[in-house]
Amino acid sequence: MAQKQRSNSKTNQPLVKKITTLLGRILVWFLMVSIIWVLLYRFINPPITLLMVLRNIERKSDGKPGKIDKKWVDFEDMSDNMKRAAVSAEDQLFLSHIGFDVKAIEQAFKANKNSKKVKGGSTISQQTAKNVFLWPGRSWIRKGFEAYFTLLIEMFWSKERILEVYLNVIEMGDGIYGAEAAAQTYFGKSCTRLTKSQSALIAACFPNPRRWTPKKPTTYIKHRQYLILKNMRRLGPLDF
Repeated sequence: MAQKQRSNSKTNQPLVKKITTLLGRILVWFLMVSIIWVLLYRFINPPITLLMVLRNIERKSDGKPGKIDKKWVDFEDMSDNMKRAAVSAEDQLFLSHIGFDVKAIEQAFKANKNSKKVKGGSTISQQTAKNVFLWPGRSWIRKGFEAYFTLLIEMFWSKERILEVYLNVIEMGDGIYGAEAAAQTYFGKSCTRLTKSQSALIAACFPNPRRWTPKKPTTYIKHRQYLILKNMRRLGPLDF
């Protein structure tokens, strides 16, 4: 009996070793691919995101034609008003943190425990990591990948690059992505010429751009616009 148990143990050891080796190789390949991917996007503008693909699938299932309205604008050409509005609305500590705002995360966690309405505590860096490299959703697995890619872009990209990518890929309406497409759609001008008020109104709709629109701002959105303008004055120029 003892000999049979020892035999079974020896048989299981190679299997465990094979599984461990396979998992190790998968991990190494994932690390290599993800780091190369992030490094490439430091210099190459992301052509499309998974969210854009999923939104197009949703449109087609609703009987609508596909739509991806976007146009890349380089960081230096974008209106300072749009940059400051985004930071004022979404992440006022953007220039000082390393990807995460611990205090905002703690506040969101406490608020979500006592409310059915989910409140986010994600920074611009986290949102960029999610928008560019991941899929939409709120699972802990996706959050883990989000944290990983957030650390990578903070390590390999500059703050200017993070904000540039963020403002060029973020969803800003039904089939509308990026500040340039939003500015053209809602105000008939390039995002290079957006005023403070217009930039703040676009940023006010960031949390749910398919529900809210700068074309028909609700009382709530107008109040958010007022608060963002107030934060923009307090924030001053962005010192990158």
